[in-house]
Amino acid sequence: MGGPGGDPSGYRAELHDYVAGGAVSAAPVLTEATRLTATWWSGLRTAIGGLSAVRTERTAVRQAYLDRAMPKYLAFLGRPVPTVPPAWSTAHGDLHCSNLTGPQLSILDWEGWGMAPAGYDAALLHAYSLAVPETAERVRRELSDILASEAGRFAELVVITELLQSAERADNRELVSALLERAGEVSGPHRSDAAWQRPLLSRKVTCAH
Repeated sequence: MGGPGGDPSGYRAELHDYVAGGAVSAAPVLTEATRLTATWWSGLRTAIGGLSAVRTERTAVRQAYLDRAMPKYLAFLGRPVPTVPPAWSTAHGDLHCSNLTGPQLSILDWEGWGMAPAGYDAALLHAYSLAVPETAERVRRELSDILASEAGRFAELVVITELLQSAERADNRELVSALLERAGEVSGPHRSDAAWQRPLLSRKVTCAH
């Protein structure tokens, strides 16, 4: 933003704080199971919930990206998927175990926070944990109120889209097979939610004409 008196210069402030403990993982993609306490998980749920209620004009994920990328990277499902989230909320935007500390919980690297599909942070943490099934199952259990919801399932597909795209740049390739499998689970044909049926109905109507 401009400075006083019409000064066109931009200003940026950074706040630093001391963080006790180290990152849970050295890299975003987990390679071994985590050993985190019930208190740690409770704190994470509280943090995610509190952040989601914060009002902001910042953007972490854009609707235009969803409209463009989801049909492309989820085409392997063989059926249309919705691209409009059931809801939006504020997210950290890069929530994985190398941005989380333990045994005392702190959340690092806030430069990308902003509005995202509701459930985005939980979905991202889960996706980056898929290479370690034990931890992925723990994430699903501890964050079940988010991930088991319609918004949470949609957020998982958003994250899967992003990580499959990153695999084209040789990033996160170790997750690809698990991401493909998880996408099938989340969007399986057994689903009956109205938001998932609308694209199918639209296709049938189009064919009838």
